[in-house]
Amino acid sequence: MAKKTQRRVDSWKSKRWYMVLAPEMFGKSNIGETPADDPDKLVGRTIETTLGDLTSDFSKQNTKLRFRIDNVDGDTAYSKFLGHNLTRDYMRSLVKRKTSRIDANTDVVTSDGYALRVKSSCFTLKRAKTSHIEAIRAIMDESIKARAKDLEMSQYIQEIVLGKLSSDIYKKAKHIYPLRRVEIRKTEVRSEAS
Repeated sequence: MAKKTQRRVDSWKSKRWYMVLAPEMFGKSNIGETPADDPDKLVGRTIETTLGDLTSDFSKQNTKLRFRIDNVDGDTAYSKFLGHNLTRDYMRSLVKRKTSRIDANTDVVTSDGYALRVKSSCFTLKRAKTSHIEAIRAIMDESIKARAKDLEMSQYIQEIVLGKLSSDIYKKAKHIYPLRRVEIRKTEVRSEAS
């Protein structure tokens, strides 16, 4: 005797596509699209894209941005900035033999109350002494904290992502020891303003 087969409903047919927009600090540009059968299931979903895709400048493909969807209106999902990081292959390309890599992890609070963790790296031309490393790390911490106090979160993130903060650190620290490059390799939003 033949078995009864139950027809399965194709779950893809019940889903709709939602356009995801970047926050105001990135010009509310289109990040991409994501499917869902219920708009409430989109809230909390994280999306990763590169700065090159967002700005159509392919020299910035090494910067990855993370966003989280926090609001859905019709067919449009709005997101918040979670953090950024540089790609692993780009960071590896900066490390050279007989040089020093100086890392700093700095917790800051922006002028509008957002708590961020900023991770930065300096790369020297030759191997540096411990005294030079400590002095450069102090300049990195001081510069990162000073800019955070003066700027709101959106302005601060734009300075980091576009490289202005890195160049400011480079200008201050190159007098202590010859530097090849300074990068802000990662940021994380620790808590939002209340």
